[in-house]
Amino acid sequence: MSDATLKSQITEAMKDAMRAKDKGRLGTIRLILADIKRIEVDERIELDDARVLQIMDKMVKQRRDSSKQFKDAERMDLADQEDFEITVIEDFLPTALTEAEIGAIVDAAVEQTGATSMQQMGQVIGLVRPQVQGRGDMGQVSQLVKARLS
Repeated sequence: MSDATLKSQITEAMKDAMRAKDKGRLGTIRLILADIKRIEVDERIELDDARVLQIMDKMVKQRRDSSKQFKDAERMDLADQEDFEITVIEDFLPTALTEAEIGAIVDAAVEQTGATSMQQMGQVIGLVRPQVQGRGDMGQVSQLVKARLS
């Protein structure tokens, strides 16, 4: 990505979607910006890229959960909408890590902390989270850490 902040890139993408009259993409980008703006107003701060990544990561997780529930309820129209929103949000996230890359990060964190039991899982997750944020599923990370420590 360029030198521009993630927030300004999202704003530019919104303008592009307006020009292209892409209502679906525009709606999703507006949801992202609304979430960012809500937090900025509530906390009276300007968000940095790391915090914007956290917000978008959370949005993807929420949509994955919703999509699964809609599929279980056989509401494919709503599940498809959630899946579409996931793809739009993921356009702004960094390239996803492979399972092998996540495994290597987890192994390094376990070695660095000297963790040997499940009681030390929090320390390992604390080291892994900043490296994986926005680039991997924290549920998958949690499962890998549990497997390494058990």
